[in-house]
Amino acid sequence: MADTTVEKTNATGAAGAAWRGHGAARRSTHTLRLRVSAALVAVTALAVLLVPPLVQLDQQAVDLSAKLLPPGWSHPFGTDDVGRDLLLRCVYGLRVSLLVGVVAALTATVIGTAVGATAGALGGWVDRAVMRLVDTVSSVPHLLLGIFIVAMFRPGVWPVVVSVALTHWLSTARIVRAEVLSLRSRPYIDAAVSGGASRWRVAVRHLLPGVLPQAGLAAVLMIPHAMWHESALSFLGLGLPTHTASLGTLIQGARGSLLAGQWWPTLFPGLFLIIPTLAIAGLAGVWRERINPRRRSELML
Repeated sequence: MADTTVEKTNATGAAGAAWRGHGAARRSTHTLRLRVSAALVAVTALAVLLVPPLVQLDQQAVDLSAKLLPPGWSHPFGTDDVGRDLLLRCVYGLRVSLLVGVVAALTATVIGTAVGATAGALGGWVDRAVMRLVDTVSSVPHLLLGIFIVAMFRPGVWPVVVSVALTHWLSTARIVRAEVLSLRSRPYIDAAVSGGASRWRVAVRHLLPGVLPQAGLAAVLMIPHAMWHESALSFLGLGLPTHTASLGTLIQGARGSLLAGQWWPTLFPGLFLIIPTLAIAGLAGVWRERINPRRRSELML
């Protein structure tokens, strides 16, 4: 009997050690992902803020004698089909794509938060009507609806921002509504209502602060989505004008070069689109783990 007890104790200790080792490995991976994502986001921010004022070159300057040069010392990313430096063009394109992504994501988050919070807080027929509207708009593909909105304006940055914002608030509205419905069942909400607080006061003082972390996470996750949406519209020739450097217009203009065997005009704008997307998604994943109690408790084991 004593031997059996000792064996069980040893097995329990080994299992505990293995679980602690697994938790330590997860925390190490979590920290590495956070550092890499933060470093990539910092490099991206520094590039779009510092390169244009420091590099005294015209990103629209045409030099036909240097067209389609491969990457080298004078042009680290090579040149495009009219001799423009691709590194500088990619940085300017990233600035425009980030501008569209950030402004569109913030606008869509504000719209979605207002709609979702209103539906969840008021409930009843207001909730049903709002959610039927959300379902109706969601039934139309985002890209098709975005093309329809952009087609009503001249090509430019702000029509693309409006298009992306008006097609991406739906998911935020659903998330915020679900969070509001969850908060309404909490005891402190019942206590506030029993104490005579008005519906408006409960919404502003208790419900809205409770949904802000989820709304902020939705906004961060929406930035790369909006960048890809802008790139898709520009690639189709419906977003920004072709002379404006954005990642979508750069990839669209490099199609002929790719068919001719020149890979760099397509590769580097694509990397400038993919790397910030992965970096922002990595930071958003860390944020999600911090605001989700279940995931947080798992990481602390």
